[in-house]
Amino acid sequence: MRKLDYKKKYKELYQPKLVPSVVDVPLMQFIAIDGKGNPNDENGEYQGAVEILYALSYAIKMMPKSGNTPSGYFEYVVPPLEGLWWLAESKEFDYNSKSELFWTSMIRQPEFVTDELFTTACEVTAKKKPHLDLGGARLIAFTEGLCVQCMHQGSFDDEPATLKNMEAFMAEHGLQSDLSDTRRHHEIYLSDPRKVDVLKMKTVLRIPVRENEG
Repeated sequence: MRKLDYKKKYKELYQPKLVPSVVDVPLMQFIAIDGKGNPNDENGEYQGAVEILYALSYAIKMMPKSGNTPSGYFEYVVPPLEGLWWLAESKEFDYNSKSELFWTSMIRQPEFVTDELFTTACEVTAKKKPHLDLGGARLIAFTEGLCVQCMHQGSFDDEPATLKNMEAFMAEHGLQSDLSDTRRHHEIYLSDPRKVDVLKMKTVLRIPVRENEG
C-alpha cells in the first residue's frame, strides 16, 4: 500500500518555488501547542513542544500496530513541522527578538483524526512518555485562505531577504499583508537543521494577504 505523502500530493502548499506566488490554503487540521520564547533554546519551551507534537503524531500513525485501527485510517507520512509566529501587538516583527517571540507550533493531521482519536493518542502517549506535559496540546482546524508564499533556502536568520521579495511581489500584484490575531506569519520546515547543511535548508514562508482596497 502506498503511503500518502502530503508534501508530494499537495505540492502547491509544500513545494513552492524560490520566487513568490499566490496560494489559497484550504481547511486543514493540526495538533498544536502555543508558547513563547527563543526556539533555539535547547531546554526551552519550544523544543519541549516539538517533542510532544511528534510523540502525539506518531502515536496516531502507529495505532494500527497495537490493534486499534481508526475508522478511515490510511497509510501516510507524518507531515512536516510548522509554526505560526508573532510578537506582542505593540511591537513590530523582529527576527532579532527571538526571546520575545510568541508561537504556535503544529503538525498537520490526516482527515480521519477526530477529537476522540486525539484524546486516545494523548492517553497512549501519557503512558509511554509520562515525563511529557500534554496539557497544552490541542487539535485545531482552520482555513488559512489567500496567502503569498515562497521557498526560502538557507539559514533562518536570512529569511528577511526572502520576505522582502515577497513584499515586493505583493505590491506588484495589488496585495497587502493581512497579519492579525487570527492570521499569522507561517513557516513550514522541510529540513532537519541537525542533519542538513544550513545553506541547503528549505523552509516555506507564508504570509496571509488581502487585495488592496479601491
